[in-house]
Amino acid sequence: MHLPESIAHRPRGVSIALVLAVVLGAGCGPAQVAQPTPSAPDRLTARLHAKLDSLHGSGHFPGATVGVTLPGGRTIGVSTGLADSSGIAMRPSDRLLAGSVGKTFVAAVALQLVQEGKLGLDQPISTWLGSETWFDRLPNARAVTVRMLMNHTSGLVRYEFNDAFLRDLNANPMKRWTPAERLAYLLDARPPFEAGKGWDYSDTNYIVLGAIVERITGSTLEREIRRRVLDPHRLTDVIASDTIVLPGVVQGYAGPENPFGNAPRMIREGRFIVNPQFEWAGGGYATSAPDLARWAALLWGGRAFDRALLAQVVDAVPAQALGPGARYGLGVIVREGALGPSYGHSGYFPGYLTDVRYYPRQDFSVALQVNSSARGALTRGLGAMVEDLARIVADELASGAAPR
Repeated sequence: MHLPESIAHRPRGVSIALVLAVVLGAGCGPAQVAQPTPSAPDRLTARLHAKLDSLHGSGHFPGATVGVTLPGGRTIGVSTGLADSSGIAMRPSDRLLAGSVGKTFVAAVALQLVQEGKLGLDQPISTWLGSETWFDRLPNARAVTVRMLMNHTSGLVRYEFNDAFLRDLNANPMKRWTPAERLAYLLDARPPFEAGKGWDYSDTNYIVLGAIVERITGSTLEREIRRRVLDPHRLTDVIASDTIVLPGVVQGYAGPENPFGNAPRMIREGRFIVNPQFEWAGGGYATSAPDLARWAALLWGGRAFDRALLAQVVDAVPAQALGPGARYGLGVIVREGALGPSYGHSGYFPGYLTDVRYYPRQDFSVALQVNSSARGALTRGLGAMVEDLARIVADELASGAAPR
């Protein structure tokens, strides 16, 4: 929904949760906190709770969830606000579409295949796809390597915001897309740079990578992610967003400028207004914040693939479009901040925003998700909010109040 002006310009000191309750005619209680186990770090949970409430109160988004995974694997979940305009409170276990964060699952499978000797990072993609009838019409086709796909230096531009694709998607929102149908929107296009000599973030890179994974394994990408990643690590609150009905996924508010149908809400009568399956390897997953935090600690802690590959994963190229000083590795955004380096990823899908970061020096991760992408929903960047939460975690770890 488009949040009313009364919310966007509420009086100072009035909680957005309270204003939403009045506007929607439904109650909204305090932030929901996952019940800790007896040994859980209660003071840390309380501080995260208070900070999330504060961020919610100063923003214009219905609700948010946070997951934190501490050294040793202990995970905390906190939520605030509303999951839906009917007045349903957000819960830590609620799922939200994670957008491009789903690339991390694809990258993990690819790295496992590298570990198994079935995929080479510096092999040309023609090794697996060169016989396809459309292959040589891809920009830079014969010069692109797997590494270039994974760090977005291939010169393959985005398909998902191509005007022709958006027209076709909105004309047939329930369509299930094949990799070749997605790639058709950039065939014969002039690349913005030679392969390996520039950087441009593009879902198309991971569409091609997904096609290579399926060619190597003889299986679907979703099945490989489930078999290799989700099931072994018991990430039960992570599901593929490959259909119009997604259990446990809360309403997303995209506002009136939603590129997919110009509808303010993403779910109508329990069904998505557009089939999120089109995203596929470019994202393609819904997560809870606690499971996402657990995944970040596993992945960038080097426990989801051969740890010997981690140095190559975080050997990143400049990616200034993602923020000052940002660099992009193999499915990971690398940043330097007050707590040292962080490895993470951000994600957007209309109605949903996600940011997750792992802090290797302190060995903890923070995931934050909100159920609005409407213009003006955030008064601060999501990444800055994650950093606020991370400083709390680091402070508690340093003080000894939170167990290592």
